[in-house]
Amino acid sequence: MIDTNKLLEQFMGGNAGAGQSAGKSPRTGGGFAKGAVAGGVLGLLVGNKKVRKMGGGMLAYGGAAAAGALAFKAYQNWQQGKQVTTAPMATEQDMQHVDARFLPQQAASADTGGQFALTLVMAMIAAAKADGHIDAKEQTHIFEQVETMSLDAESKGFVFDALRQPADMAQIASQVQGIEQAAEVYLVSRSVLDIDHPAERAYLQALAHRLALPTDLVAHLDHQVTGE
Repeated sequence: MIDTNKLLEQFMGGNAGAGQSAGKSPRTGGGFAKGAVAGGVLGLLVGNKKVRKMGGGMLAYGGAAAAGALAFKAYQNWQQGKQVTTAPMATEQDMQHVDARFLPQQAASADTGGQFALTLVMAMIAAAKADGHIDAKEQTHIFEQVETMSLDAESKGFVFDALRQPADMAQIASQVQGIEQAAEVYLVSRSVLDIDHPAERAYLQALAHRLALPTDLVAHLDHQVTGE
């Protein structure tokens, strides 16, 4: 059986709760749009792109926990009717008070938590493939690097299958339960993509539509990723 929590954290290059247990402040908000990816399968997927506006902070400060904090903050700001441009960014304190619906590792023993973690992995792989840069040669290189990671054989197989198969946005969306999960699926996908690239921008717009996310909530999620 796949250890979904470990897979998600290894994929994102963090380790569960790192920002909390080590007393480090997550590089939240605008930090998602700064710096290169370091470590994890996700770094392999996007590391060869010249310009990458994505989650360096998410990877360095707790992986999925930080992503959950940002998605939850965006959701709260949207629920409270805040203006996007002046809405508060997630802080270290927010990392301590994330709704469990945004933290699959807190439900890792349940089928729903495990499936949510796998859905997030699938969403990030699909987003990374959105501009078509992962050709056969690049895919082989990624496979070789993943083989060296401390993942069980079933987890590696899951990643390999997701990389080989065409991105299936409909399948990803069908596995999402509720607006909370939809918000985080969009956020992790947005953190992988550079909307200056037409194909990536189109992918994000289609994903938001497929997830049935309100336009205002999408704007708040974008704000938490970019700080803009």
